[in-house]
Amino acid sequence: MELCIKIVDRKAPGPRYATQGSVGFDLAARITMTVPPKGYAMIPLNVVVKVPSGHALLVLPRSSLFIKKGLLVANSVGVIDEDYCGPNDEIKLVVFNPFEREVVVRRGEYIAQGILVKIEKATLKEVEEIPCEDRGGFGSTGGYNDS
Repeated sequence: MELCIKIVDRKAPGPRYATQGSVGFDLAARITMTVPPKGYAMIPLNVVVKVPSGHALLVLPRSSLFIKKGLLVANSVGVIDEDYCGPNDEIKLVVFNPFEREVVVRRGEYIAQGILVKIEKATLKEVEEIPCEDRGGFGSTGGYNDS
């Protein structure tokens, strides 16, 4: 399957699969940005994509983003819809800096990864009741004991 991409700045690194076994392709910061203490930034990732019909592109942090930079992805996972593909629809990563010091993300640093997933759209059907029993909420299947 092909994923059509447009590189925004050809002098900056584009997306790449780092290894033969990589599930996600790495995405790099297009510009250098400073993330203020306890603040956030939207870091442009130098690519516009045309997601194939019936798919979504998930944008997640690289596993090293928090270890190396201390940054968290503010919305956990970015979801790129198949119709987010206009000429100015560059993918961005929204990061949050939980610390009291500023953090610099440099142009060319690979900070995120994109994973293409197949999506099946559901027909939403409203009902009066769901014919299932309660499971008990968060942690109801065990594995955590706070006593």
